[in-house]
Amino acid sequence: MTTVPFPLLDVRALDVAYGSVRVLEGIDLRVAPGETVALLGTNGAGKSTLLRAISGVLKPRAGTVAFDGQDITSMPSAEVVKLGIVQMAGGRATFPGLSIEENLRVGASVVPRSDRTARIEEALALFPWLSERRAQQAGSLSGGEQQMLGLARALIAKPRLLMIDELSLGLAPIVVTQLLDVIERLRREGLTVLLVEQHVDLALDFADRAYFLERGRVRFEGAASALRGNRELLRAVLLSSETMQKARGAKERTRRL
Repeated sequence: MTTVPFPLLDVRALDVAYGSVRVLEGIDLRVAPGETVALLGTNGAGKSTLLRAISGVLKPRAGTVAFDGQDITSMPSAEVVKLGIVQMAGGRATFPGLSIEENLRVGASVVPRSDRTARIEEALALFPWLSERRAQQAGSLSGGEQQMLGLARALIAKPRLLMIDELSLGLAPIVVTQLLDVIERLRREGLTVLLVEQHVDLALDFADRAYFLERGRVRFEGAASALRGNRELLRAVLLSSETMQKARGAKERTRRL
């Protein structure tokens, strides 16, 4: 495993199970301050489960999670957010029945009351069209617009570590580019990113290092460029992604009937 001096995120020997089903087995993962790490793998490999365990939503059966030198393995998720770990879900990451501004106020609930208005305005400045339509119901926005709102809401907490679960899910390439432009600007200011992404080329272009999970275990860890050269592992990701896309397409066609 690549040595990461003074990691911001340090996951060691992590085991997570749903009931009697073991999902993650002995996971080691390090993310340095200011680094972007891609977390890749086949469907069902445990990528989203790992994010939930880091964020405190799931409690591991064994192993530890440390953030900036502090053990957070058993810390409640609300306290984890206060430390600066924020998770952004893929897809339509909003509360559709609330307005744009109400969604942002939900995001602001984790920061001191005196800072909330300023934080909301800072988030709106990243996406000016949100400010112009702040009274509009989130559910009436396009999928890309909802994902931008989800990102704006996540950034209100001023994360030190932003964990993104499937940024490009269901989005047009131009929208993904717009989202990445915002994240890239924040990366230059020191934001640390852990990115789960089925779009392999996008993830490897964006990341410094990458991990590949298969059946709950780390199969690869190293430079993103090195994983790009491992065609066997990448083929597994691509086939898994293609299967998932076909399943989504079939589900959408069934829904329309």
